[in-house]
Amino acid sequence: MPPIPADFGPVLVVAAHHDDEVLGCGGVLARLARAGHDVHVAILGEGATCRLDDGDEAAKAALVRLQQEQARRAAAILGARAVHFGDLPDNRFDSLPLLDVVRRVEALVREVGPGLVLTHHHGDLNVDHAVTARAVLTAARPLPDRTTRAVLSFEAPSSTEWAFGLPGSPFRPTLFVDIAEHLQAKLEALAAYGDEMRPFPHPRSAEAVRHLAALRGATAGRTAAEAFEILHWTM
Repeated sequence: MPPIPADFGPVLVVAAHHDDEVLGCGGVLARLARAGHDVHVAILGEGATCRLDDGDEAAKAALVRLQQEQARRAAAILGARAVHFGDLPDNRFDSLPLLDVVRRVEALVREVGPGLVLTHHHGDLNVDHAVTARAVLTAARPLPDRTTRAVLSFEAPSSTEWAFGLPGSPFRPTLFVDIAEHLQAKLEALAAYGDEMRPFPHPRSAEAVRHLAALRGATAGRTAAEAFEILHWTM
């Protein structure tokens, strides 16, 4: 990726769900953290309401605690400095006014002061991903008083590639980042999520993640890479 100047400030990834941050850009997060950048992970969704029966509040609270602990373990493996959790309703981000989501992200941007922000592709099949992408683009727009100088979108296996025929542009990567030395850290971080991973040939399997890294790497003449669309970049 283009060299990030020292004055770029922290790096912030804004993901809709637990494990999206690792699937989409775990290798890059590990690479940036090991290069000395302060990496922050933000997960907007609470991750429980669509999985359990309504009214089972104790079970939902237990699941939220488990997922947050898994996210902290994954972040530690990647070298992230902090994890920020939201409470947006799982797979129901579109039930909220977009302005409410934008304000959540704006608060994160003010708190972290990132120079680089990474988030979902706006055309993903998962509605939470699409809402997150739109909110980040709004919250991190390049205003004179904002710290953000670059925004990238990543691909999330089992969502980006499954948006068959949906309106809007498909994911067309314009940046390929070598993660050959950091692929193992990405896989270990994904393993921290336990049952979130699936057996091959599901896209969210360790084997599929390796294959995608190899494909994106081969596209750019590397053995392993992650792919991104550059939404804006100011040097």
